[in-house]
Amino acid sequence: MIILRRNYLRNTRFLFVGIVSRELFHDIPLSSFVKPFLAGENGIGQRETWCRSLNTLSYLEALASKVRVGNNEHDVLQSLVSDEICCSIHPSSSIVDEMLRRFEHDWKSALGIFRWAVTQYGFKHTPEAYDKMVDILGRAKQLDKMMLFVNEMREGNHVRLNTIAKAMRRLAGAGKWEEAIKIFNDLGTFGLEKNTEAMNLLLDTLCKEKRVEVARDVFLELKPHIPPNDHTFNIFIHGWCNYNRVDEANWTLQEMKGHGCRPCVISYSIIIQAYCNQFNYRKVYELLDEMKAHGCTPNVVTYTTLMCSLAKSDEFEEALQVYEMMKSDNCKPDTLFYNALIHVLKRAGKMREAAHVFEVEMPMNGIIPNTSTYNTMIAMFCHHSQEENALYVLKEMDKSTFCKPDLKTYNPLLKLCLRSGKADSFLNTLLDDMINTHHLSLDLSTYTLLIHELCRADNCERAYIILEEMISKEITPRYITCRLLLDHVKQKNMTDVADRIEDLMKKMKT
Repeated sequence: MIILRRNYLRNTRFLFVGIVSRELFHDIPLSSFVKPFLAGENGIGQRETWCRSLNTLSYLEALASKVRVGNNEHDVLQSLVSDEICCSIHPSSSIVDEMLRRFEHDWKSALGIFRWAVTQYGFKHTPEAYDKMVDILGRAKQLDKMMLFVNEMREGNHVRLNTIAKAMRRLAGAGKWEEAIKIFNDLGTFGLEKNTEAMNLLLDTLCKEKRVEVARDVFLELKPHIPPNDHTFNIFIHGWCNYNRVDEANWTLQEMKGHGCRPCVISYSIIIQAYCNQFNYRKVYELLDEMKAHGCTPNVVTYTTLMCSLAKSDEFEEALQVYEMMKSDNCKPDTLFYNALIHVLKRAGKMREAAHVFEVEMPMNGIIPNTSTYNTMIAMFCHHSQEENALYVLKEMDKSTFCKPDLKTYNPLLKLCLRSGKADSFLNTLLDDMINTHHLSLDLSTYTLLIHELCRADNCERAYIILEEMISKEITPRYITCRLLLDHVKQKNMTDVADRIEDLMKKMKT
């Protein structure tokens, strides 16, 4: 059995150590598959489970390798139905779902795979697979094909309200809002009811595409037949605010009350955010008073929005007063609020207070830091050249079971390392930690930071090595980065390097 399976893997270009797909089995250790074979642990049951899992992975790779992109989905379908290996595969819903995910940006292949699956004996697609296909076609702007597909679904009685929502959003997003309304009007032909939930989906679609006035006209027409609810009015409040028409949002708040719907914390918070965007804090505080007068206590999102807005206006002391207001209302902070609070304290130059929040208050209140929390603390200590404190926070982050460092974690450390004139060994340690320990791939921003800071540190030799590495990974440097490096290598009479950089810059221009 093991020999046959290994041969099959070899024939389908698999490596034994690479069979576990991270997407499908990211939380299952490799040992749970391998050990039963190596040591005979846990009996036959686990061996059969391992084989089934292996079959799924083998089928996925076999199918993916047989997809031949053609002029249309029929070419893809023919490449699969005419293949002997594909004809021997009995697809499952999980296999189809994974294949659609893999080819979600290639609608021809996705639709061809979808059509192929139903040619296999006894297979039927799940409602989720149908909706996924509608979404793929809509995202690819294949709106005519999307509607033909929806009509096919109607014949098979596969259309759900979720299907209609996806179709309406794609049509409205392409500016075809009249067709989105027509689908709603045709709901009965799909066996669906025109009710409040369906109306809200249409109104939300129109509002998100900044067709709030159209949505309003539709609502006025439907209101005598379909009763609105709280969510209906919140959709309009959000729509008017996104359209920067806060007066209409306020008017909607009053209309909401007139229909016997009670504004909730979401209703008020949306308008408060709009006033914060306008830096109109007088109106913000008026709304906060109105909320409390109507027994609607602001929540942590409301306070976080206000505090961040005040900090953006450099009103740090007033921003910190928001925390006191929050305490007086017995509103408990969450991780996002604490992240914002630490950021405000950092910008206000209150390092000791920020450290106290991180080290004392958050653990005391049972709030677990996330990646953003650690990154803010590291950036703060690096900004003030407190290397030891920054590295201490990094070590604490490494111990966390809830988050791991990302590129934003290391960028301030890299900048501090280079600006403080630390030895190359420290830079090498940081890069090794990023790449080999945490398996982070450097992006354009990180490469740019390294090159600029190395030039500032008069180490253009290493900066050029990093530029070459960047290009080898097909990451195109910014023109200004090449210009900076070119100036530095010319100052050091590195003629050959200067010529290569100039050639690169010419190619970038063309």
